[in-house]
Amino acid sequence: MKFIHRLGYYLGGFSIGLILLAFFLQGKKTSCDYGPNARTTKNIANKKKHYSIEAQLIMQKHQLDTLTVSNIIRYGNVDFSNSDTKSEGCKVYLIENTYKDQEVILSVENCDSIATVKTIAFKQ
Repeated sequence: MKFIHRLGYYLGGFSIGLILLAFFLQGKKTSCDYGPNARTTKNIANKKKHYSIEAQLIMQKHQLDTLTVSNIIRYGNVDFSNSDTKSEGCKVYLIENTYKDQEVILSVENCDSIATVKTIAFKQ
């Protein structure tokens, strides 16, 4: 069989497979969060969140609501080099993002069922 025929069969089967895959995954909440940053932020964002007193005061001062903080967590970048990822219990992650053209750094304690926002810092 000529190469062009083999290529045609391959591309035909591949396209049918893509169509079937799209049909089966349509409407399902599937995601491809394979990187460590995406897995960590998704894990924290899906948990119930508590806010420390210090974090609540900063949220009031800068007029942040819980939805904004959740979006900062969801779309932020985790600073693994400055985070405490080695502890046995709850791990503490530093999440960086921007809000209104200011850099925001959140310190989040990630436990089994609860994520606690410990501090919120704005860099000037």
